[in-house]
Amino acid sequence: MSKVDVEKVKAASLGLRGSIVSEIAQTTPRFSDEAVSLLKFHGTYQQEDRDVRKAARESRGEKAWSFMVRVKATGGRIAAPLWSALDDLADIHGNGTLRVTTRQGVQLHGVRKEHLRPVIADVIAHLGSTLATCGDVVRNVMAPPWPFAHPAYELVRDTARALSDEFAPRSGAYLEIWQDGETVHTEEPIDEPIYGETYLPRKFKIAVTVPGDNSIDLYTNDVGVVPVFSDDGVLLAYDITAGGGLGRTHGKTTTYPRLADHLGSVEPERLLDAVRAIVLVQRDYGDRTDRRHARLKYLIADRGLDWFRAEVERVAGFALGPWRELPAWEDVPRFGWHAQGDGRWFLGLHVPSGRVRDDGALRMKSALRALSDRGYDLVATPGQQLLIADVAADARDGVDAILRAHGVGAPESISPVRRHALACPAMPTCGLALAESERVIPELLGAIEAELATAGLPGESITVRMTGCPNGCARPYMAEVGIVGQSADRYQVYLGGEPASTRLATLWRSGVRLAEIPPLLAPLFAAFAASRRSGESFGGWCAREVVAEVLA
Repeated sequence: MSKVDVEKVKAASLGLRGSIVSEIAQTTPRFSDEAVSLLKFHGTYQQEDRDVRKAARESRGEKAWSFMVRVKATGGRIAAPLWSALDDLADIHGNGTLRVTTRQGVQLHGVRKEHLRPVIADVIAHLGSTLATCGDVVRNVMAPPWPFAHPAYELVRDTARALSDEFAPRSGAYLEIWQDGETVHTEEPIDEPIYGETYLPRKFKIAVTVPGDNSIDLYTNDVGVVPVFSDDGVLLAYDITAGGGLGRTHGKTTTYPRLADHLGSVEPERLLDAVRAIVLVQRDYGDRTDRRHARLKYLIADRGLDWFRAEVERVAGFALGPWRELPAWEDVPRFGWHAQGDGRWFLGLHVPSGRVRDDGALRMKSALRALSDRGYDLVATPGQQLLIADVAADARDGVDAILRAHGVGAPESISPVRRHALACPAMPTCGLALAESERVIPELLGAIEAELATAGLPGESITVRMTGCPNGCARPYMAEVGIVGQSADRYQVYLGGEPASTRLATLWRSGVRLAEIPPLLAPLFAAFAASRRSGESFGGWCAREVVAEVLA
């Protein structure tokens, strides 16, 4: 937890300026706690290399400080010139890797304080932005990553961009600090018509999707938006969900994961007004006394959905319509080549835990750079995949040749378990991590696959998601098998989510060592193989056979 009163820091910051400029000029390797809380709004987190923390303490030296810089990609789209620039920055000023996030952004790790300004300035120069990728604002707006040339997908991409523009902070501090290098100190009121001088109580997440496509985990967002069409394709309305979120704190029962509610629907022309009203209600009523209890999900849980809807209608100045029924949800990762519908193709690549690097014979980072230098845009998916977009039919062989020359194999060959797996970075850079995640999940998945094979289930598709702390960045509470760090080599195991991400998993075991997880799951795999119903997923079987017993 922060050592400062974040609300006071925001109020006194003069529109997110604070002391950032003066502290950049200092030769110290870190910022003050007050500046750190404001830097998040600008898209960067101060971190330390925890692998060397003990050595630094014993030598009484400074901790190994660095910064993670997060780049916005609305709907996951990253233009080719921006990707090439990020590739350069990772090598020149970072740790040589890029990372695709579970909210479709891209992260640079290992940036030193003295390089922070040139890194962000270069992102801006290549028409990118880090603004509002962190902090108490509306974060990167998600949309299905698939570049289909279909009216519904085109609509949701446009809608995501409109929402992103609507909720971008208006303060000029971002360009002043990172592009111009000077801060304009002013006592004039800060013009933030939506956020005000203290912004939101906590982060706010929005996702837009096509009916039936739950690649963006709709119900885990503060607000979800789904267009509703007539049988002949006419846009009738937008359905809106509200109050989802997964973060929690060990031992604090007032915090918990929660699925969003069906709030209602609005006419297409009123969508921005309705979502703005939701944000304003959270701004004015969200809990600013306890940051662990500050998300929209707690406001709705505490005051009730009827109160919340009435307050949104009061602020918006119109009534919401009823929720309109939608088709069943699916979350289908797309690997390999797929037709976009406009004569072009996209290629879905597997990027383990979203980490883009060159590792021995597998030179994924170099392959993607070669493709971006040839003008191919990339798209980040919520499943930490990357897509190569807009490939002409006669250029597919050339793209494949570049990938094979860099040791990148056919993505279709990746096992189903690994296709669906997610992991957060955790150790050594995340200050919240209690246990390992990204660094240990490859071996864990291998052991789980071996147990599945022993149970007669080779090739079974199971969603495994792992985090090093309970904040849920890799969405473990929606997984068929969710693994959540408690302490060093101790984890909670959750069961009973389902592939389409519409049901919360339930805590099954606590205090489990990493090596104990696969043998603990083995009897369940065997029982699942023996008693599953036709078409039943492992998560569905767990909800029926295991979770029911846990809750009894």
